[in-house]
Amino acid sequence: MDYISTRGKAAALDFEGVTLAGLASDGGLYVPRSWPKFTQAEIAAMAGLPYVDLAVRIMAPYVAGSLTEEELHGLCQAAYGRFSHKAVTPLAQLDETNWLLELFHGPTLAFKDVALQLLGHMFERFLNNRDTHLTIIGATSGDTGSAAIDAVAGREKVDIFMLHPDGRVSDVQRRQMTTVLAPNVHNIAIDGSFDDAQAMVKRMFGDPDFAGKFTLSAVNSINWARLMAQIVYYFAAALQLGAPHRPVAFSVPTGNFGDVFAGYVASRMGLPIARLVVATNVNDILHRALSAGDYSAGSVTATAAPSMDIQVSSNFERLLFDLEGRDGALTAARMQGFESSKAMQLTSQMRTGADGIFTSARVDPEEMGIAMRKAWDDAGQVLDPHTAIGLGAAHRLQEEGTLDRSIPCVTLATAHPSKFRDAVERATGLRPRLPARVGDLFEREERFDKLAGDYTTVRDYIAARAVPAKG
Repeated sequence: MDYISTRGKAAALDFEGVTLAGLASDGGLYVPRSWPKFTQAEIAAMAGLPYVDLAVRIMAPYVAGSLTEEELHGLCQAAYGRFSHKAVTPLAQLDETNWLLELFHGPTLAFKDVALQLLGHMFERFLNNRDTHLTIIGATSGDTGSAAIDAVAGREKVDIFMLHPDGRVSDVQRRQMTTVLAPNVHNIAIDGSFDDAQAMVKRMFGDPDFAGKFTLSAVNSINWARLMAQIVYYFAAALQLGAPHRPVAFSVPTGNFGDVFAGYVASRMGLPIARLVVATNVNDILHRALSAGDYSAGSVTATAAPSMDIQVSSNFERLLFDLEGRDGALTAARMQGFESSKAMQLTSQMRTGADGIFTSARVDPEEMGIAMRKAWDDAGQVLDPHTAIGLGAAHRLQEEGTLDRSIPCVTLATAHPSKFRDAVERATGLRPRLPARVGDLFEREERFDKLAGDYTTVRDYIAARAVPAKG
């Protein structure tokens, strides 16, 4: 399997190469040259597999040439052995139609662990064969940072620099990053939004005077390996609910478009997904793009669901590339225009292609609170704000008839409610407790640096601490 850039100019790489590179050298995102596809019989034969075995079955085509199935199995065992639930991503039933896919049983209580625990082991495996020191630079709206830091803290040949918007993540999210005191972990709180932080990271990767001095990699969902690992839980949930003989819908709380794009890939691989609901909060660029063709960035509004407080969704580029016939030059021109104007109109062809599987909904704070209270009152389930946005979108679309009630709908429960205790308490009167495995979080020492939201300041900070590339 080899990988090509959405912008058409970067050299094709194998799986090991794209994992270590993260972002393509032409500013694009790597995607497989073609989507592997399973037959209905092959999908049916996956029913009942343990999660690790299922993960190997789904991911094997993507890692071919870089990892054997035996090696991949060992990496998956190591990654998912740290999860608190043996099913890794268990389903919980809310009513006759709606289900929750619990993605928060990893060490940092968020769905990012499913991919990043595996990615940490993959980094270590690939670096063992190289005389290379990797400098990981990332931006986080809350959960990616803690999951990535946990995955690579203390590992040899890796340093991680993680940017987060100062004061715009929850106290639990911040402390899960800043209390990791390993010498290879560097936390940076910037004065600005997540979009500001993400733009700085992309600029550093594209800055030859900076990027040429270090061996850079990414852990955000711009890294293909992250998305690959997330494809697995769509198969896991759908198989439990009757796939491939029965279609399943998914509602996905969405910020950077990575998690829901993994669902799109699952459908391209043959999984019968009836609909993918792109559920946004008031930062609704994706809802406007899918419902009206208007992909135009506005200012970011801080909300109780900070991981969705995004106005530039990086992974949307991967979908646009697919919708326009995988024309790298066309995608490059379109994205360069967007980067300069912060506005883009989707063509009728692109909208028609997206309408085949995607629908979207914007969920405002009041509707989010209603979904949280309903889940507690009806099913005894406490939801975090992001999950509540996904469930609120599913409820509304079911009521409107956009989602068929005869088809099971799985809402991705992306974070443990204790990560957002204040928001949960405001909506439900309940204050969720941290699980015992992270119960001393507020007693731990914090360490991070605050920097101005200025590219040069952040770049120079990292350059002074990163390990230069050899040769």
